[in-house]
Amino acid sequence: MTMSTIDNPTENPRIAAEFLRAHLRMLAAGMRNSQLSGSTILRKATAVTGNTYKRGQYAQAIDDLNAILKS
Repeated sequence: MTMSTIDNPTENPRIAAEFLRAHLRMLAAGMRNSQLSGSTILRKATAVTGNTYKRGQYAQAIDDLNAILKS
């Protein structure tokens, strides 16, 4: 089995969007990360999508990232 490592996901916006979407799905399910708050992840999603999000708007951010990843 071969394993890949991504050193810097910010170099590829598509990979960054995939990671953000996965993290937002976990936040929407109620899982929390001790190092990244929900507002931090939403700010990162804003940087990728260009849309601003208020606290707790994880589903909207996921939908916006899905639209970007489909294109």
